[in-house]
Amino acid sequence: MTAIAEPAARSARRRGPAAAVRQSATVAWRQLVQIKHSPETLVEVGIQPVIFVFLFAYVLAGQMAGSRHAYLQFVVPGLIVQSTVLVTARTAIGMNTDVAKGLFDRFRSLPISRTAPLIGRILADYVMLVWSVVLLLACGMLLSFRIETSWNRLIPMFLLLLVFSFALSWASVLAGLLAKDPENVQALAFGLMLPLTFISDAFVRVETMPGWLQAVVKVNPVSMLADSIRGLLVGGPVAEPVTRTLIASAVLFVVFAPLALRAYHRER
Repeated sequence: MTAIAEPAARSARRRGPAAAVRQSATVAWRQLVQIKHSPETLVEVGIQPVIFVFLFAYVLAGQMAGSRHAYLQFVVPGLIVQSTVLVTARTAIGMNTDVAKGLFDRFRSLPISRTAPLIGRILADYVMLVWSVVLLLACGMLLSFRIETSWNRLIPMFLLLLVFSFALSWASVLAGLLAKDPENVQALAFGLMLPLTFISDAFVRVETMPGWLQAVVKVNPVSMLADSIRGLLVGGPVAEPVTRTLIASAVLFVVFAPLALRAYHRER
């Protein structure tokens, strides 16, 4: 009885909630360690938000707000949200590449949680997200963006970004599992994610849009997140947009997480 019970106990420890957390962290660390072999990944993720900051500051600021500082105060929170969405879209590409290379086949042979490879990939992309946003903020401040509330509000800002990113990542995971190759998944993920940022108030004020489009923009989760970041960093309402963002994140998770898990188990 003891000989039978011991393997069962070890198996339970390997598959319990605590074990799933450890295994997800291990998978995430595996993804991050690979960066030292391809440091261009950090450059690729970091250069895009910097380019957007310079583009909006020097090309569009005069037309949009009359001065660089005035427009940066409005658009930098929107660019933070755009960066979050684009980094989340990269999860789809990484997921599809791992499947194509047979990485998940190797994971299946291990006594680990079924969701550890998925959550580990999402956690690793969190680091890319934080790196991207830090560079974006640094560049924005160099060009005259200023936090007008309190530096302490950076903490809830990053927490809100991570919550939203986690929820949206499941849509990205689903796209990565359904697409047949990295080229298709890139077109699918970015083709769905980019309109989310442009049909929002991330870059322009909603009152300048046609009435019918305003109704769409106001229910766009990206608009809710952009309003939340503006309230936290620049000033304005915080409680309502943050609450709406959390509700939207919960809806995204409830809708896409089961679909992604079903696609993953079918892939298995």
